[in-house]
Amino acid sequence: MDSHDIESAIEAILFVSGEPVKLRRIAEVLEVSEASVEAAADKLRDGYSFSRRGIRLLKLDDTLQLCSSPEYADFIRMALETRKPPKLSQPALEVLSIIAYFGPVTKAYIEQIRGVDSSYTVGLLQERELIESCGRLAAPGRPMLFKTTHNFLRTFGLESLKELPELPQVEGSSDDKEGIQNAIQELKAREAESEEAPDAKPVQESGAESEPESVLESSEPESVPDSSEPENEPGNESNTEG
Repeated sequence: MDSHDIESAIEAILFVSGEPVKLRRIAEVLEVSEASVEAAADKLRDGYSFSRRGIRLLKLDDTLQLCSSPEYADFIRMALETRKPPKLSQPALEVLSIIAYFGPVTKAYIEQIRGVDSSYTVGLLQERELIESCGRLAAPGRPMLFKTTHNFLRTFGLESLKELPELPQVEGSSDDKEGIQNAIQELKAREAESEEAPDAKPVQESGAESEPESVLESSEPESVPDSSEPENEPGNESNTEG
């Protein structure tokens, strides 16, 4: 199979799928090496970008996916009568940062760092398909572990979590909180960079669900703590998110 045939086959498979397809699976079907598939995908991706086509090819970890070009997102929303999703709230960004940088983690670990109950936000991020469960911790109670998803990578214009800016080495709960604040700022900076660079954050191609054009913000209100207690009082386990 020559390189042109591999490129055409990849294009056809991804177009019909509408979802991420593993490199290994494509290689098995085409009976070529994963390196050949990856090289053909890189060539396709460069060609789409150079020609300013209406589609883009994304590599997310060990998968490939076709998406629409971000500069045509407004036209897609108008044609399909879809609304631009709201952005994530500050609490949601905090939880997402903890999971992205330290995951897979349990909800208890998230709450230990944040100092507030995070049940609502974890559920919200699961609904938005930015995080997902990935098993249980081998500890009493078998708590659920959470990790980020491919949708998270698409939203922030990343190919893998390795592209996240490196955090400073920190120890202790207070330093962890400071590190998370730094992580939030890094994610916001990544969002801004993706908005400035059209190729960084494509919108998913028609035939699959439209992906977020920017970081989502919860339209539902966070739980409001009792007014008689400080919102983030250290050691107060009953605090909830603001």
